[in-house]
Amino acid sequence: MNAPKIKRRVGKYELGRTIGEGTFAKVKFAKNSETGEPVALKILDKEKVLKHKMAEQIKREIATMKLIKHPNVVRLYEVMGSKTKIFIVLEFITGGELFDKIVNHGRMMEDEARRYFQQLINAVDYCHSRGVYHRDLKPENLLLDVYGNLKVSDFGLSALSQQVRDDGLLHTTCGTPNYVAPEVLNDRGYDGATADLWSCGVILFVLLAGYLPFDDSNLMNLYKKISVAEFTCPPWLSFNAMKLITRILDPNPMTRITIPQILEDPWFKKGYKPPVFEEKYDANLDDVEAVFKDSEEHHVTEKKEEQQPAAMNAFELISMSKGLDLGNLFDTQQEFKRETRFTSTCPANEIINKIEEAAKPLGFDVHKKNYKMRLENMKAGRKGNLNIATEVFQVAPSLHMVEVRKAKGDTLEFHKFFKKLSTSLKDVVWKSSEENQDVNKV
Repeated sequence: MNAPKIKRRVGKYELGRTIGEGTFAKVKFAKNSETGEPVALKILDKEKVLKHKMAEQIKREIATMKLIKHPNVVRLYEVMGSKTKIFIVLEFITGGELFDKIVNHGRMMEDEARRYFQQLINAVDYCHSRGVYHRDLKPENLLLDVYGNLKVSDFGLSALSQQVRDDGLLHTTCGTPNYVAPEVLNDRGYDGATADLWSCGVILFVLLAGYLPFDDSNLMNLYKKISVAEFTCPPWLSFNAMKLITRILDPNPMTRITIPQILEDPWFKKGYKPPVFEEKYDANLDDVEAVFKDSEEHHVTEKKEEQQPAAMNAFELISMSKGLDLGNLFDTQQEFKRETRFTSTCPANEIINKIEEAAKPLGFDVHKKNYKMRLENMKAGRKGNLNIATEVFQVAPSLHMVEVRKAKGDTLEFHKFFKKLSTSLKDVVWKSSEENQDVNKV
């Protein structure tokens, strides 16, 4: 299928694949057509935002985020609006999630974990000083850049699914339960700063232990453990590391350690270098105002053309692989993560039909739209129903790449599903001539 390159544009940005999605938003890879710079484009539904009476809050959060330029926080460049959507243009980070390192390589040595934790505290401290709270710090929000530096994503934007009541406290219980502070769960209102710090403590524990401090398949038992901070540090932790974790995971927010106290902690201070960066306050906030003005002149144009499998250029291909090693992209024995890919020389329509044939017996409902599919498991798993998003991209006239991504549900269940799926798709997955020779020898 020799499809022409399809361009979907929003203003000057050329849209590519979906790289993440949540209840309120979808994130797509995009490229600035004027500079060629890659960005991440967060797309919000305007109707939902207005329905939840969140316009003012979002406007405030976005305006603040535009003023924040910190080496450990994902940068927000600009915002645009169309009749139905809000587009937030963010820095594109290529190094993957910090937690993939733990999933694939196990727990970290204390020096490595400390370096990441220091960068996390730097980011959180800076944003808190600007009145911005994350409220949903969790593994998916910790990214690594190409140099291995930590970048916190969604800072200030997590408030899109929160509400502040008249008492000035937040009252929405959200986020991944394992990372949420006890005061957030008891719904008596909480302080965003101390709640963020608790999540940092859980993250530090996971970096050093390789598993969660609070975990239970029964949600009520999990909440009980969190509310009294019932956890045990593994024996390999140093005394000072245990002491710091215990001071952060204090169920009482009033006595919990604060960031100034963490900065003085002996374990934290080892090898600590305060971040060096230039503060800029000259950000133009006109675009933030324009997004919420409901007049055509401020709207950005969205252009879509006839759908074929999206063509993928070399740059996008490289951005999806680890660094510049394309071998990883075509390796079917991929490491355990929330998305996986394979290549095929079959026509795009045939790939779509084969995935559908393989998914239905596994209990999935299949929704197709052009060369994208959504598979929904009718049976609820450990974290609700498992939803899988798949998309076929054209790499060359006779070569397609298929991305299979967990959109919702448990990562472990997704991994099991992909194993079953790949067994059913043996004749679809492309193999190199060397691999085929190996198969023939068997």
